[in-house]
Amino acid sequence: MLKSNKFWSYAPYTPIMSEKRDIYICRIAPDEYAIRFDWLGQNGEYSVFVRERGADDFVLAGKTTQKSFEITHLKTQTDYEFFVALGEQKSAVRLARTGKTVGYVVNYLHPDDTYYDFSGKYLCSPSLVRHPDGFWLASMDLFKGGYPQNLTLIFRSDDDGKTWNYVSELFPCFWGKTFIHNGELYMLSVSTEYGDLLIGKSTDGGKTFSRPVTLFYGSNGKNGETGVHKNPTPVVIHDGRIWNTMEWGSWGRGYHAVMVMSAPVDSDLLNPDSWEFTPPVPFDKNWEGVPKGETPGNLEGVLVEVDGTLHNFTRFMMHGLERNWGLITDYIVTAPDQPVKYNGLIEFPCNHTKFDIKYDSVSKTYYAIGSRIYDGKLPSARNLLSLLTSPDCKNWTVAEDLLDYRHESADEVGFQYVNMQFDGEDIVYLCRTAINGAHNFHDSNYSTFHRIVNFRRYSKNEQK
Repeated sequence: MLKSNKFWSYAPYTPIMSEKRDIYICRIAPDEYAIRFDWLGQNGEYSVFVRERGADDFVLAGKTTQKSFEITHLKTQTDYEFFVALGEQKSAVRLARTGKTVGYVVNYLHPDDTYYDFSGKYLCSPSLVRHPDGFWLASMDLFKGGYPQNLTLIFRSDDDGKTWNYVSELFPCFWGKTFIHNGELYMLSVSTEYGDLLIGKSTDGGKTFSRPVTLFYGSNGKNGETGVHKNPTPVVIHDGRIWNTMEWGSWGRGYHAVMVMSAPVDSDLLNPDSWEFTPPVPFDKNWEGVPKGETPGNLEGVLVEVDGTLHNFTRFMMHGLERNWGLITDYIVTAPDQPVKYNGLIEFPCNHTKFDIKYDSVSKTYYAIGSRIYDGKLPSARNLLSLLTSPDCKNWTVAEDLLDYRHESADEVGFQYVNMQFDGEDIVYLCRTAINGAHNFHDSNYSTFHRIVNFRRYSKNEQK
C-alpha cells in the first residue's frame, strides 16, 4: 500500500514501479589499483564478483560478512564491473575505473553507470558541514542536462575526512546546501533545476529530514522557462539575520538575476513567513566598468561581510566580452526587501566558475578557493584549483595552487565548485572532481575531500 511521504529522506530512494534491489551499493571509491565499495542489505555472508569491463565472465573476488569490500590487485586506468550477492539476492552491476585519485574520495560515479539515471549521471553541488556532534557531512547531487536532476546523496566522516560512510539521500533535492543554525542541521535546496526553493531539518545527524517546506515557487526549467537558481553557497549571519544567495532566471532565457534571501536568526526557518526575498536584479552590460560585448551576466553569488557591509560577489561570464576573463561582480546588500546594488567589478582570476570566500578573524584575511584561469585562450579551463588571499576582498593574491593538472587536457580534467570550511588551523573543502576518464571536465565522476594544513601561513598579516 502506498502512503504519503512523511520525510524528505530515504535509504535508499527507489522510484515507484522501478526494480527494487535487496542489496544497494551505496558508495564507491576507486583507487589506483583497487576499488572499495559499501552496500546496504541484511546480515549474512556476501559474495563479491568482478570482471574487467567487457570480459566474458565474472570471477569471485572474495566473501565477507561485512557490508564493505575492497577489490585489490587491479590494473590501473581500467574499467571494471562488479556486484554483490547474498543467496538469491543480487545488487545491480556497477562500474568503476581505477586510477590515482586526489584527496580522499567521498563518492564516485562512473559516467557509463546507469544506476541513477532517474536523476542524473554525474556528481555535482558539493556541500560540506561540521555537525555539532563532531562529524563531517558531505552531500552531492546527480545531474545531467535534460535529466530530472532531483536526487542528493549524503555521507558522513567520523575521522576528519579520511574515511566516509553513506548516511541517506534526499528526493527531490538539487543544488543543496547543508548548514547548522542554532545547533540544528538544515538543508536548503531546490526541487530540481529552476524548481521550487525548499528547506528541511534533521534532528538525527542527517539520517532523516523532515518533509521539506516550500519557500519560493520556481519552474522545472526543462522548457527554458525561468525559475530559482541556487548552489551550495555559504549561509552567513549578518545584522541579526541569516542570509543566502539565489538567482532568478535560466540558461535558456540567457540571464540569472541576482537575489538574496534572509530570515531573523531567532525565527522558525521552516516557516515560509520568516523569509524575505530581495527583488531580482538583472545584469546590465552598460554598467560602469563592464567590458564591451555580449554576456549572460552573473550567477552563483557568495555573501561576505566586509567592513560591516554585506557584499554578494558573483561569478561573471565574460566569454563574449572584449576582455574575456579575470573579473567578478560586486553587489551590496542594502536591506532584506530591497534590491542589491551594483558596486563594480573586482579583479579575480577564478571568475568563470563558482568560487568560495571566507573571512578569518584571527589572521584578518579573506581566503578564496576557485578554478583559476591561467590562459586567456582557455577561459573555461578548470584543471587548476588555487587558494587566494586578500586583506580587503578587493586585492587578491594567489597563495598556492592546490590541484595543478595543467599537464592534462583541460577538456577532460576539472576541479570545481568547492565548498570550504575552517577547521581549527586548517581549511577543508569538498570538490566536484573530474579525472580518470570522466565524461568531460564539467561532468564530474568524483566528490573528493581535501585539507589545507595551517592555512594562516599564507596570510600577509600573519607574516608581519
